[in-house]
Amino acid sequence: MSEQPASADTARQQLQPAAADAVRAYAAKTREDADQFAAVLEDIATNGLPSVEDSTPWEELRETHLARLAAQRPAVA
Repeated sequence: MSEQPASADTARQQLQPAAADAVRAYAAKTREDADQFAAVLEDIATNGLPSVEDSTPWEELRETHLARLAAQRPAVA
């Protein structure tokens, strides 16, 4: 994606207000997620990796996430 603004002779399609609000909300959520991820990386850089005893195995995280997704989906008869 280009950082340069569109030139005057390039017409840009304006978004509807609701669509523009949705794009702004998505950008804010993406920025928040990136900030959280950056904070974790900075903590690792400063303090090192957490101990194995203080960590959750990825298989456990995966199963928890899959169960959460299954609970969100309506049951099929």
